[in-house]
Amino acid sequence: MDKKEINRYIFISMLAVVVCFIVKHFELFGKLIGIGLNALYPLFLGAAIAYVFNIVLAWFERHFFPKTKDGIIGYIRRPLCLLFSFIVVIAIIFLILKIVIPEIIAAIALITSKVPPLFTKATDYILLKLQEYPDVQEEAENFLNQFDLTTINWESIINKVMTFLRTGALGIINSAVGIISTVTGAITTFVVALIFSIYILLRKDKLLKDTKRMLNAYASEKTNNRLRRFFATAHDTFQSFFIGQFVEAIILGSLCFIGMSIMKLPYAGMSGVLVGVTALIPIVGAFIGAGVSAFIIATENPMQALIFIIFLVILQQLEGNIIYPKVVGESVGLPGIWVLAAVTVGGGLYGIIGMLLGVPLAATIYKLMFDTLENKEKELGIAAAETPTVKKEKAPVRVDVKAPKEKKVTPARKNAKSKKK
Repeated sequence: MDKKEINRYIFISMLAVVVCFIVKHFELFGKLIGIGLNALYPLFLGAAIAYVFNIVLAWFERHFFPKTKDGIIGYIRRPLCLLFSFIVVIAIIFLILKIVIPEIIAAIALITSKVPPLFTKATDYILLKLQEYPDVQEEAENFLNQFDLTTINWESIINKVMTFLRTGALGIINSAVGIISTVTGAITTFVVALIFSIYILLRKDKLLKDTKRMLNAYASEKTNNRLRRFFATAHDTFQSFFIGQFVEAIILGSLCFIGMSIMKLPYAGMSGVLVGVTALIPIVGAFIGAGVSAFIIATENPMQALIFIIFLVILQQLEGNIIYPKVVGESVGLPGIWVLAAVTVGGGLYGIIGMLLGVPLAATIYKLMFDTLENKEKELGIAAAETPTVKKEKAPVRVDVKAPKEKKVTPARKNAKSKKK
């Protein structure tokens, strides 16, 4: 038994011991992993922010400072482009909030003002239809009177609320402290993540160089090539997906706004922004924005809400068959069934973030898996066996290579023997 095999058995034994320890203390191990992930969460969030901002940063560097790397301009090139990137992203977020929030507030005010009259009309309509059934009408009147907004004793409700506030003051204080603590923790996490992302963006060239040096020093050439191929594929897929989704969302939101303005539907600006923002989520995103917009439009005019739904269904067909293939194209390279599966699984695990990141992650795994499959088929000769032309070409080549070797070797040996004689 050689040394290499002994080391292999030692490694397997140690791995078995570690697995047994984890299984035996699974709850403790899970808590330790949770604590570690919570501690590293700001760094992960910062890396994600840096990756998204890097797309905008690279665009500014490529278009405004394409060849400037030395001198004063080269020194301020990265910080200046980073500042422009933050200004652009913050301006986009501010513009979206400025358009959406006032419209939503107005819609909520409209809903609250229209609910009591609508409730009264619905009650009168039900009672009118129940006049044919006196027994049922009496029961219905007793039931509906419980929800009559005009007979509610608001003074009694206020007294109960004040009593609750006096008796439950301690609980309210504890709840307020908990809310303040949660908000403070979230703000702190975001600030740390933002600072970490800025550091990554400012020093990304050096970080990339140091990573390559470590891979060259500590990883084998085969492992190094595999890791580089994995990260290159993931980077291309994620970047293409984000850029394509962003452009496609802008086009869809703009078309929605233009179409609603032409048809003179209410809340055109808010609906266009909502549909565009939610369209960043593949497949189901635009329908979420459409549902919210249709509900708000229905508070003003139900018939216009129906027209909006029909218009958006037509727009979705146009987007799915023409716009999306042209804008995003086959850059992601994931079949439709896998896109649906990625959105479903990602949404079930991590909500909206999972739905957004599930598609590029699944596309990366899909590309790497099929690249490995193609290489394996080439090694096994499966691809050659499936293609008749390749098979016909290989047979004569092997014969021709072997034949000259036999002819060259035999005369050489005969000449050597004749010279000796």
